[in-house]
Amino acid sequence: MKIGTDIVQIDRIEKSLTQFGDKFKQRFLHPQEIDLVHKTASIAGFWAAKEAISKALGCGIGKELSFHDIIITKDSRGAPTFILTPQAQEHHKIKTSSLSISHDGGFAIAVAVIHQ
Repeated sequence: MKIGTDIVQIDRIEKSLTQFGDKFKQRFLHPQEIDLVHKTASIAGFWAAKEAISKALGCGIGKELSFHDIIITKDSRGAPTFILTPQAQEHHKIKTSSLSISHDGGFAIAVAVIHQ
């Protein structure tokens, strides 16, 4: 079992959205994720989640795993979960996972637990 965590200032995401608009979201969000996030805090939470997942996998965001290889969804109760693209799943071989995202006090935080 591996654990990854990440925290981001929501203001940092807000500044990027102001400066780059939709291009910023498209840089790291899958189109179906863009439909899920309507508030800056939620966008920051997805950023933190993708970073936490990459840390749990031990590779970070880069050549081995891109932002677009991770697709965050919500289950029937609204809890966050994620899948990897087929290529990334073949490489990382995740058996089970859990994801938690929270935001408060100007920060978004995420924790990912992965069993390979």
